[in-house]
Amino acid sequence: MGARARDIVEEYAGALVQHGALNDRIYLLRAPDPADRALPGKLLEKARGHGYSKIFAKIPRSGGRAFFAAGFRVEAEVPGFFRGREDALFLCRYLDARRARERRRRRHEAVLSLARGKRASAVGKKHETAAVRRCGEADVARMAELYADGFRSYPFPIHDPDYLLETMRSHVVYFGAEVGGKLVALASAEQSPRDRNAEMTDFITLPQWRGRGLAGRLLERMESHARAGGVAVAYTIARALSPGMNSVFARSGYRYGGRLINNTNIAGSLESMNVWYKPLAKRPGRKREFL
Repeated sequence: MGARARDIVEEYAGALVQHGALNDRIYLLRAPDPADRALPGKLLEKARGHGYSKIFAKIPRSGGRAFFAAGFRVEAEVPGFFRGREDALFLCRYLDARRARERRRRRHEAVLSLARGKRASAVGKKHETAAVRRCGEADVARMAELYADGFRSYPFPIHDPDYLLETMRSHVVYFGAEVGGKLVALASAEQSPRDRNAEMTDFITLPQWRGRGLAGRLLERMESHARAGGVAVAYTIARALSPGMNSVFARSGYRYGGRLINNTNIAGSLESMNVWYKPLAKRPGRKREFL
């Protein structure tokens, strides 16, 4: 297998960003002071300098004014994202109007409607012989192989054993489903202890094991682990074209938070992504879906 393109993560203008040609964007991962009036302009300057067509940013609601003034708009939101107290806004700014056009919108809406209809349905049948467990450092080579076989492209280098090991040692908890000593499904919880949230992500199941409820079982275990660790809100950014994954989250009690248009290079092309969230701890105040 040849080398794969990958975006880089670096400090820029006091913030942590991911950027590169793979996703053709800048992704603002963390800003020490999102209310900094100069930050949106600096992000725009960097994006134009590299010829990127999108900027994607996750910020506290209280920091939105400077971004709105710079032409950013809300694509999704997650209540209580920051320590269970403050909402997160998922903002976008398109530098190429073509990228802002939602291709396959009818299909996206059909998938969303299907998923919402799964809320009251029972969880899919379990494959009782599959053992769900937390993955360890000895598993990273097998994990990387499974991810490499399953995704032609991915926004982060999960096909790289060194990357999996690095994230496992820092802030990501991986769980796998195993049958006969073979990993057949994987997922991860990327935790932020400071903000008390966790992204439920990196789901993959071998084709012959799909439809057996493994993704739902992995999600359930990750939620239990996150809840025990004090996580207030779990969320995911799921492929808008995937009936299976959107249904897994809807069935597990997640709420729809909005759609990120042409946001992520996954499986070989840019795709739109749906945001889903679920409070894991009680939070006073409003509860609503983003429409």
